[in-house]
Amino acid sequence: MVSIEKKTMLSLLYALRAIILSLFIFLPKSELTVLLFAGSMGILWLGTIPLTSGLVGDIFGVRYVSTLFGMVFFGHQVGAFCGAWLGGFVFDRTGSYDAVWLTALGLSIVAMVIHLVLRDNSQGQQDRSREH
Repeated sequence: MVSIEKKTMLSLLYALRAIILSLFIFLPKSELTVLLFAGSMGILWLGTIPLTSGLVGDIFGVRYVSTLFGMVFFGHQVGAFCGAWLGGFVFDRTGSYDAVWLTALGLSIVAMVIHLVLRDNSQGQQDRSREH
């Protein structure tokens, strides 16, 4: 069985999101492109949750994983609120969502890169937990 690191899978998910967003931004809008975009993003959207919680546990240990993942999840909810509010604000000011889509694309690329370079010190955590 092939084992892929959680951070690599997260990078792949964010890369797929970036590709889908790019296609949606630059392809002509039609009912089909909107449905394909929505379906593709829906399939990818929650795939990050188990990988992120597992990565938090790997990096920081399982003792505080529920607290730390709760903080991560809360941060995502604040970001979702800000993104939805900002999307409406930008649309009201410009009459277009283009800047919002480009920002989402940029954030997907940033998330992909962060997870690619993330140093997973799970072995160090395991060694430290044995000392206590």
